Amino acid sequence: MNAVLSAEVEILPLGHGDVDEMLAVEKGVYAFPWTRGNFVDSIVAGYSVWGCRVAGDLVGYFVVMLALDEAHLLNLSVTEKRQGMGFGARLLRHAMQSARRAGAVVLLLEVRRSNTRALALYEHFGFQQIGVRRDYYAAALGREDALVLQHVLEEVSG
Repeated sequence: MNAVLSAEVEILPLGHGDVDEMLAVEKGVYAFPWTRGNFVDSIVAGYSVWGCRVAGDLVGYFVVMLALDEAHLLNLSVTEKRQGMGFGARLLRHAMQSARRAGAVVLLLEVRRSNTRALALYEHFGFQQIGVRRDYYAAALGREDALVLQHVLEEVSG
């Protein structure tokens, strides 16, 4: 942990040149990862795509789609070896702040019902469940429900 604290941590916008790194993180943490096309399409569409780097290495990222006064967190991922170290919280906080600055008043997301680690993070930040999307995600044995969560964005400092 001391090495992480002493290393330079940056949250920066990501683009086409970062897709290979995002794919490597994605494939390392999900059984059913986003494809190269998902990332490229998000960048081309102008979605908010940011990454967290430690000493230059990509440790996580998020993708947010903005539509009028709503933001939708499409993906938030942290490499497996860096999970539980606060990077997910740092990325989520940045996503919430940037969505608010862009005029969003609410941030929505879907999360696998079985993703207890992500659910704990979202609950910590005050997200509330507002629905269920039945059979939303591919799973090893068929499909898995997604919980739809919402956070009302307030003025966020810093």
